[in-house]
Amino acid sequence: MNESITFQYKISGDDFTRAGEASSDVKNKLKMMGVDNNVIRKTAIAMYEGEINMVIHADGGDITVDISDDEIKIVLADQGPGIKDVVKAMQAGFSTAPEEVRALGFGAGMGLPNMKKYSDEMQIETELGVGTTVTMLIHM
Repeated sequence: MNESITFQYKISGDDFTRAGEASSDVKNKLKMMGVDNNVIRKTAIAMYEGEINMVIHADGGDITVDISDDEIKIVLADQGPGIKDVVKAMQAGFSTAPEEVRALGFGAGMGLPNMKKYSDEMQIETELGVGTTVTMLIHM
C-alpha cells in the first residue's frame, strides 16, 4: 500500500439505531482490502465499543481511521463531559450509563476495557467539560 488510507465518520449522540454503522463500514472495507481476519476482528470490536461509548456518554463525536501497511489507527474524539475517573472507568463492569441505556442492553461497563483488550496500544486524553480523545493502534 505504501501510503495510508483515511476514513472519517460523524457519530450521532443518542442514536442507538445507527450505532455500529461506522465500525461495520470499516470492517467491510478491511475485508475488501484483504486484511488478516484477526486484525479485522480486533479493529471492529475496539471501534464498535468506542462508537457506542460516544453515543451513550458524549452526544456523539468524530472517528478517524488511518490504515497503513503496518497498523490501523483509530481516533475517537468527542466534546462530551469528559471521563471523571479514568482508572475507575477502565475497570470491567464500572458504568455511568443511565438506567434507560442499560435497559436497551448497553452500558455494562465493558466499553473501555474491551477497547484496551482488542487494541495493541490505547491512549486516553480527557478533560472534564471539554471532551475525550481515545487513540487506539492495532498492528497488522
